[in-house]
Amino acid sequence: MGWAMPVFSKKPAKLKIMFVDEMNDLQSQIAEYFLNEMYGDLYEATSSGPKWDCIDCELISSMYQLGYDIRACSAKDFKSKKLPKKPDYIVFLEKATYDRIKDIIPWDSKQILKDFGRKAGFEKATDDLELFHCYCDLVEEVRVWVRDTFKDPASLESLVA
Repeated sequence: MGWAMPVFSKKPAKLKIMFVDEMNDLQSQIAEYFLNEMYGDLYEATSSGPKWDCIDCELISSMYQLGYDIRACSAKDFKSKKLPKKPDYIVFLEKATYDRIKDIIPWDSKQILKDFGRKAGFEKATDDLELFHCYCDLVEEVRVWVRDTFKDPASLESLVA
């Protein structure tokens, strides 16, 4: 009996997705988390922003209470060494940030815009419970959008701005 040559199948390269919001502290962190959790076999997700701030503490707490642990995540600005050299897609999650930097962003990548606003409606919260529900609503909105938008990598081309 002779030795059979092993068959190696090469996995297709993961698409590199970078989510962007102004300070990489809110919806870009949510999107990065869910894309890596749901479709980590297809995508390599990261997030960043033109400005740096720490991740919104209320977001971390709210997600944890919902069963999603982002405590190990960190905010990054465009100078971070943790970012891919060239993402395949840059997904802006705030229209104001997109409008301001779309032409001067330091990568020549395809761009997608999905505006989640910047804490839209959060100012109406009158107590901690209402604020928690605002965060929960945003987390769910981003989760569902990520689930639906990224299930088929071929459909991303139709979203390019």
